[in-house]
Amino acid sequence: MEQHVCPWWIGYLLANPIRKLFQNPMKILSPYVKTGMTVLEVGSGMGFFTIPLARLVGPEGRVIAVDIQERMLRGVRTRARRAGLEDRVHTVLCEPDKLEAPFPADFSLVFATAHEAPHVGVFFQQIRSALKPAATLLLVEPKYHVSESDFAAIVTDAEWAGFAALSRPMIRGSRSALLAVNVKGQRDSI
Repeated sequence: MEQHVCPWWIGYLLANPIRKLFQNPMKILSPYVKTGMTVLEVGSGMGFFTIPLARLVGPEGRVIAVDIQERMLRGVRTRARRAGLEDRVHTVLCEPDKLEAPFPADFSLVFATAHEAPHVGVFFQQIRSALKPAATLLLVEPKYHVSESDFAAIVTDAEWAGFAALSRPMIRGSRSALLAVNVKGQRDSI
């Protein structure tokens, strides 16, 4: 299977402030992220969601921004420094098939990233191993890239990896699912 990864230069377009008119990070994330949490953002790009996440977790929390492209992570670090939030944001460069997180997380955001993973089931296993037992994950994929049937297959892979689907939040231009670490090992579906 050929892997398609978002080119680094598109990160500038995705981090454009105008995007907030259509996908407001604070509105999307505030129901799930609270002060003091540790958040794992997989596929952070240049930080469109990273900076709002850092604001939501507050001074006691932290955001682990993971990406496979160093240029994307440089953008995250620059944005965090300009916002005065660099102490809350930890960047991690990883390989496409090896996710690494230095701290266990309470919440994970996977926004427009799962469809780029070379092995989706393994991708979700690695995320699950980086999360605390009561953690949740917000999975979001763009409608223009991922069909409803492909999204259902991604959710099935997440369930196989140990997540339970809780709900389908509405996010403009996207297909989304809120998932929880499935401590009972049951396979639930939405």
